[in-house]
Amino acid sequence: MDPVTIATVVAIGFIAKGAGQAAGEKLANDAYEKLKTILKRKFGEDSEVVKSVENLEARPESWGRKQTLEEEVEASGADQDPEVREAAQQLLDQLRAQPGGEQHIQNAVGSYIAQADRGSTAEVRVPARGIKP
Repeated sequence: MDPVTIATVVAIGFIAKGAGQAAGEKLANDAYEKLKTILKRKFGEDSEVVKSVENLEARPESWGRKQTLEEEVEASGADQDPEVREAAQQLLDQLRAQPGGEQHIQNAVGSYIAQADRGSTAEVRVPARGIKP
């Protein structure tokens, strides 16, 4: 997921949880509003990327709407725009500064999946059929 989508999804979730009252939280809310303003100015208030942000605000837990936002960010080129990327990075920095803001969550479903985070390693070893380890 690109930084613009990540910042937007995290900020919407942050705001949906009722955060935003303390001074630090206000800075994060302001950074989110700045990102939305830039998206509206660059791509238009009725653009698909702006609509997808608004749709996700209405249902912040919707996985489908998060996917749509990611698609629209890519399709619009917002993820390549330097001003948009800078605003998204500022938003991510503000969100990381919040209590519990720096979190790493992984979720995997299926067989033979290995996950690693923050410089660690993981591997899956599957013995060949008929061969005892």
